[in-house]
Amino acid sequence: MGRSSNLKKFFPIVAFIAVALISLTMAGFAYFATQEAARIKFEATADDALNRIDSRIDLHLSLLRSTHALFEARNGNISRGEFKAFFDALGINDNFAGLRGIGFLRLVRAGDEAAVERAILHDYGVSDAIYPASTALPWRAPITLFEPLDPSNQSGIGYDMFTEPVRREAIERAMADNQQHASGRVQLGQETGAAQTFTGFLVFVRLNIETAADGIDASRSSTTGFLYAAFRARDLFQTALSRTPLLPVNIEIYDGKVDADHLLFQSETPPASSFGDRLLVSRELTIAGRPWTVLFRPTSAFSQPSSRAIPVMLGLFGLLLAGTIALVARYQERAYDAVSLLHETTEKSLLEKDLMLQEMKHRIKNSITRVLAIARQTASHATDVHEFSSSFSARLQAMAASQDMLTRSRWQKADLGDLLRIELGQVFGKELPDGILSGPEVLLDETTTQALGLTFHELATNALKYGETGNSANTRNGDWSLKVDWSVEGRRSDRTLVLNWREAGKKKLEAPVKTGFGTKLIDLNVTRELRGTINRDFHNGGLSVEIRIPLSD
Repeated sequence: MGRSSNLKKFFPIVAFIAVALISLTMAGFAYFATQEAARIKFEATADDALNRIDSRIDLHLSLLRSTHALFEARNGNISRGEFKAFFDALGINDNFAGLRGIGFLRLVRAGDEAAVERAILHDYGVSDAIYPASTALPWRAPITLFEPLDPSNQSGIGYDMFTEPVRREAIERAMADNQQHASGRVQLGQETGAAQTFTGFLVFVRLNIETAADGIDASRSSTTGFLYAAFRARDLFQTALSRTPLLPVNIEIYDGKVDADHLLFQSETPPASSFGDRLLVSRELTIAGRPWTVLFRPTSAFSQPSSRAIPVMLGLFGLLLAGTIALVARYQERAYDAVSLLHETTEKSLLEKDLMLQEMKHRIKNSITRVLAIARQTASHATDVHEFSSSFSARLQAMAASQDMLTRSRWQKADLGDLLRIELGQVFGKELPDGILSGPEVLLDETTTQALGLTFHELATNALKYGETGNSANTRNGDWSLKVDWSVEGRRSDRTLVLNWREAGKKKLEAPVKTGFGTKLIDLNVTRELRGTINRDFHNGGLSVEIRIPLSD
């Protein structure tokens, strides 16, 4: 019963904690779902930007492939005029933004530069020598054609790209196969000493032409040079990303690993600081056999698919719901306690009513028994009818006075010793010898007085019925076998009354086989009414009863 009551008291708290945890968990899932939705949306945006860049570069490289096809169709015999007419028809500046131009490198062994210089003189009318003038490398790869060429600056013609390490690496890879090969990051215009240079990259592809073989009806091809495309990185990537709708991304493109020396392009629009690196997306892009690393970060224009306020509102709503449920549970618990208390009070009232009826019938029987016992004792001591009438009448009057005092026992306080004297005197007569009762003054409240009065009455009656207390021989000799003493243990609100009821005799007292109403009444009074304990010890020398009762202030 007590454990169930404690569980009911804690139920509102448990309900609040459970609902709050569930709500916060749901809010957490909603938050992570929001973050995941934002990540998925931004990754889709980043992939869109990557596709734009890849498709734009592929478009430009298709022009390099077309030029390569033209050269192969003419077996490499393309004059400057034909090359210029071809690119004028394409409209590179209008249709291929970011492409600086396409050129041709003639591959010759070191020491054979004179033939290339004569070709340049024929096409461009200048007699400038190939530069740098000297090299320790076995090959030279000077520019012999380039379009669209700035008429005011033709100094790039004759520049040997094989002497520059970054370009040379890409050219050497292009020597090995027929695929396109991109260079690392270069500064375009730097080789000509131009005032303005551009960060960019180059893509090379070798050009093979058919040459006569030593054997009859045999042919072979050899590399006569390289076609290449030069790209201005900023113009190229801005053109790729300027297509509508504009994407809310900040882009960094690196040639290979991510560091400042390999940076090809960085968006002008800064990333949004509110996102940090939480939505950072990294992608790998291979251009003409060279790997690039592309980093995407959201700008302030990026909008998340769902508001961050949703998880917060869900969490607050969950806490409000948890509080409401806990409050309702608390009110229900109070209502249940009120109903339980009413039910308990009703049951207790019915039990007390039944107990009073049983006590009334039992006391009537006991009164008759005591009257008969007093009559027998009085008759055994009386010498004549007059003496019997006098003694018997006195004892009945004492019994009536004691009963009247119990009837008027609605005292605020009653003395324990007086209560014992009245009850024992009622049973055994007024003439109680000194020394039977011993103990300090103890004041009892009304409930304790009534309960102990009934208890002492039953104990005394049992002693009269079954013990040797009050028999004729002991009474005449003044030898009483009953002793009652009491003491108080503890202080203030923790006081306990300890009462010892001792009956001594020559015959052995044994515990009754069947518990009568009197014994039940004693136990109910002590354990339930007074919330105390009672212990009985039947032994060869008689009976000892210890009663322990908590006392109120």
